Order: sequence, then structure tokens, then C-alpha cells
Amino acid sequence: MDSAAFITAFVTLFVIIDPIGLFPIYVSLTQGVPAQQRRMIAIRACVTAFIILSVFAFLGEAVLNGIGISMPAFRIAGGILLFLTALDMLFERRTKRREDQAEEAEEDYPDPSIFPLAIPLLAGPGAITSVILLAGQESGVQTTVAVLGVALLVLSIVFCLFLTAGFLERLLGRTGITVITRLLGMLLAALAVQFILDGLKDFGLMAG
Repeated sequence: MDSAAFITAFVTLFVIIDPIGLFPIYVSLTQGVPAQQRRMIAIRACVTAFIILSVFAFLGEAVLNGIGISMPAFRIAGGILLFLTALDMLFERRTKRREDQAEEAEEDYPDPSIFPLAIPLLAGPGAITSVILLAGQESGVQTTVAVLGVALLVLSIVFCLFLTAGFLERLLGRTGITVITRLLGMLLAALAVQFILDGLKDFGLMAG
């Protein structure tokens, strides 16, 4: 994976997983939890999310081929899905949905590490779609491993933010979080359009 592909993969996964937008949810889910247990929740959530993304990175394209879906078609569909996610971020619907999921988890799950942190907040449909698309850009195990390395880097950032969530929340404030989330949404919208254009090129519907 060259430097341009690495940057594209990093930006895509960073925007999709949205570590900055996630840490206020993490804080709300772990209020009153002792520091040691809080760290264990963060570790379980990030490890579980990485395992899920790894499975889809290695087997996602094979599953698609098995049911007769081409990679260009999935790339276009994935781009549309990512674009809808970007709209949610720009108009704050994503934050509201995440808060609702967090409230549901508080009622039913005393340990939020698996749900809703790992699924669907870290390894949700957008992140799964992204790793399949990024790993499918070039054939070979090396590309898949490189994409998973990027995913591991992003999840490491998530983990570090989780450990400092209380401090960062006080530092940025709600306005700062909103501004950053909307900027990330604009970047994601542009990346989503690029996925769609790449899929159309693969079908021969656009010039290269």
C-alpha cells in the first residue's frame, strides 16, 4: 500500500468510526464506573471491533462473490451508504441515534463494551463496508493486512481517546465536538462520492 492509499484508508476509517464523536457516548456509558473497569470496557470494545473488521476484510469479498455481487456494484452501494452516513453527521442525526443506542444499552446491558460500543458504534455497517471496499481495491493478502493495520491504528486512537474521554470532553465542549463532527461529515461525503465514481469506472460507465 503506497502513501496515498494509506492516507485514503486512514481518513476513510477515521471518519467512519469517528473517534471524536464517540468519546462523549463512552463517557455517558461509563459514568460512575471505576477507572480499572472503565479501561477493561475500552479494551474489550476495541478488540471485539477489530476482530469483526478482520473477519469482513478477509472474507467479505468471497461472500459477495458467492452470492453473485460484483465488487464494483458493492463499491457503488457502499459509497451510497457512506454518503447517507455523512448526511447524518452533517445534520446531527447520527449523534442523536448514537445517544438513543446508548440509552437502550444502559437499560439492558450493564457492560456496554460489546453493545453498543463494539457493535454498532465501532464496527458498524459503515466501517464494515469500508474495510471490504479498501481491501478489495487491490488483490493480495498484503493489501488486506495493510488495511487492517490502518484499522488497528484508528482503533488505537479510539482507545487512547477513551482513556482521556473526560478531559477531552471538558476541553472541547459540546460546540467543539459539533464543529469537528460536521467537518468530518464533509470529508466523508467527498470520499463516498469517490467510491461511487470508482465503481462507475469499473463498470465502464465513466472514463478513467
